[in-house]
Parts: sequence; C-alpha cells; structure tokens
Amino acid sequence: MRLINVVPGRGLALVLTALPFVGVAIAYGVGSALRLADNPNDKLLPALSTMGAAMRRLALEPDTRTGVWIFWADTGASLERLLIALAIATAVALVIGIVMGLLPLASSLLGPFVAVVSMAPPLALLPILFIVMGLGEASKIGLIVIGALPFLIRDLAMRVKELPKEQLLKAQTLGASTWQIALRVVLPQMLPRLIDGVRLSLGPAWLFLIAAEAIASDSGLGYRIFLMRRYLAMDVILPYVAWITLLAWASDAILRVLQARAFPWFAEARAS
Repeated sequence: MRLINVVPGRGLALVLTALPFVGVAIAYGVGSALRLADNPNDKLLPALSTMGAAMRRLALEPDTRTGVWIFWADTGASLERLLIALAIATAVALVIGIVMGLLPLASSLLGPFVAVVSMAPPLALLPILFIVMGLGEASKIGLIVIGALPFLIRDLAMRVKELPKEQLLKAQTLGASTWQIALRVVLPQMLPRLIDGVRLSLGPAWLFLIAAEAIASDSGLGYRIFLMRRYLAMDVILPYVAWITLLAWASDAILRVLQARAFPWFAEARAS
C-alpha cells in the first residue's frame, strides 16, 4: 500500500496530534533542567513551577497597588481591541468585496488601488497612525483594520468572481435587479467564505495588535510582554505567549464551529 493512501484512525490521529506538543514539552523540560542545574538563577528557561507561581500571582491575586487582576485585565483589553477591529474590517470587506466582485466598473475603479494598498506593510504605517490618531485606542484598532481589510476585500472579491456565471444569468432572466442579485444570490454564498477569510486573518491581526500594544499602551497582552522584557521575566513572557496562542486557536475553533452550524451546506459542498 502506498503511503499516500494510509489514513490514520481516530486513536492514531490523536496520538500523532499530541506528539509534537509532547516533544516540545520534553525538550523544554530537559533544557530548563540542564540550565538550572548549571545556574539556579538562570532566567532564560524558567522551571514550570516558577512560571506557575508567576501566573498565579497575576491571574489569581489582585495587584496590591491598583487592585486590578492584571492577567485578566490584559486579556480583556487585547480581546476588546481585536474584536472591534475585526468587526469593522469584516463589515467593510463584506460590502466592498461583493461590490468589487460583482460590478466590473467597481473592480476597475477599486481593484488596483486595493492591490497596491495591500502591499504596504501595516507596521510601517504605525507611526503615522500614532501621529494622526494619537496614542489611544483608535490607532491600535486602526492598525488591525488596515492590516486585515485589504486581504479580506481581495479574497472576497475573488470568491464572488468564482461564482458560476449561470447563477447570475438565471437571476437576471427571472427579472432580478443588481441589488437583488447581490442580496439573494451572492451574499448568502459569501458569508461562509468570509468566515474563512477572517480565520486566515487572525494570525496577522494578533501580530498587529501585539505590535501596537508594545509601542504605546498601558494594558494588554502585548504591553505586558514587552514590559516584562525589561526585567528578563521569562516566567511571565512564556505563559503570556502560550496564552495568546491558545486564544488565537480558540478563536479559529469558534469560527469553524460557527461556519459549520450556520452554513451546513457549505461544508457538504466543500467535501464533495
């Protein structure tokens, strides 16, 4: 039997999924033990107990000076910025993407512009955003929107153009206007594809969020990571990085479940 035809069963699939994570954990444990044995004050690879103590202090004990639960306050601030930015980017991309994909005039007008804008590195625009919008929430949210929006627009416009032309011709034959075609034919088919685009944008969105918080913020996961960098506090930095990764994975999983529940026909069509 060729290897390409070997499909793992459920049990083997779970084992294979766990292997990389177990390997990383073992490698970290061994590396940490070796460094701490050589230097008990080493901060590069802190012991798991040290990281656990640091996270208990941040997550389960209020700050003695402010009374704030630092870990949860950072998480709430970052998630709020991310959700607002993605909501704005998604809504704008849905409108502009459908218009560009459906109307040749709009595609000629906006297509080249969006393509050029999408090539501009968003992080290079961060100083401009700080100058124009200030150091408040608007600039951080704006960076995420600018980073995610061009990709979402281009992706959605291409998905609209991939729709079978027969659907649009049949709708026109039945007397549907452009507005009706957009709402009744194109929009229902684009919503699950938009979720795919948002899932692909989660990684860059987190990157832009952490960068903005690191430069100018007094709360958030990115702010805390770069604040702790000054003190070489890897016992805080590493758990925060792991928590960000977990949040991103959970966000992707939620969107995947939402897509499957709200648009079951899309999963069936994709499988076929």
